[in-house]
Parts: sequence; structure tokens; C-alpha cells
Amino acid sequence: MADDRICVGAIAGAFGVHGEVRLKSFCAEPSDIANYTPLTSEDGKRSFTVSLTRSVTGGIGARVTGIATREEAEALKGMTLWAPRDALPSLPDDEFYHADLIGLDVVDTGGQSLGRVRAIYDHGAGDILEIIGGKDILMLPFTKAIVPTVDLAARRIVADPPGADE
Repeated sequence: MADDRICVGAIAGAFGVHGEVRLKSFCAEPSDIANYTPLTSEDGKRSFTVSLTRSVTGGIGARVTGIATREEAEALKGMTLWAPRDALPSLPDDEFYHADLIGLDVVDTGGQSLGRVRAIYDHGAGDILEIIGGKDILMLPFTKAIVPTVDLAARRIVADPPGADE
């Protein structure tokens, strides 16, 4: 939570021949990514103003400042785009930015350590927490039933993994 920026999208590649890019938005409403410009690269060395142009297969077509050719657009493929945290909306108590969950310690309902959140995935059926504990990897659905408590202040998640009481 110490970082003052949140990853809001990534450039998936070039679109067309005039420098448009295909954006993959990580925002709940994909078009909201344009509301948070200028966006920066992960290292903060590059800054872009983004204007959306159209829906495209696998994302959103967009123009970004300083990019005029397909080759320039293709060179940005894979770049993540970051917005200042204070530009993003505040979330209700039961919603979290993924960046705030990564690195949190995870314990079971008895207080036994399960590990630490390494990543969050969404393959279409809801978020999945990837928890690393030593050499073990645990994948847990991020639902209220499985993850009843997220305490950002204590940097801790309480989880009740399926089959834990067997």
C-alpha cells in the first residue's frame, strides 16, 4: 500500500497503421482508464495521455501521446500503465485494489500462517488469490466465504480454505 500508484492497464500491442494501440484496461469499467491520464510507465520515466478511439477485439483502441506509427505502438507492447492512487475512486469497505492485497500475510481461521499473497488472477469466474507459503502454492477463490477478513491496517488476510476442517 506504500506505492502511490496503481496499475490500471497495459498496452497489448499496435492497432492499425497510424500509431493506435490496443489497451487492456484493468478498471471495473474499462473505458474509465482514460479518466486517469496522464498515465505513466511502471518505472515512471514515460508519461502518456490516453484518448480512446473504439472497441477492438481483446481491448480498447486508443491513441497515446508521442506515438504516431505502428512501429512505435508495437514497441510499447507489454508496457503497464499506472495512475496516481489519489486519481482513482475510493472503494467501499468490501472492495480492494489488487495492489493493496499483494504482499499481505494470510492466516487460517485458527491463526496458522498459510503464506503471503503473491498475485491475484481473474480468469472470468472471479478473483483468485495466489498464496506462497514456503515451497507451497495455494490458490484460493477471493470470496467472502473463503476470505472472510481482509485487514489492510494489520496487513493480514484471514482465510477459511475449502477442506481445512477435514
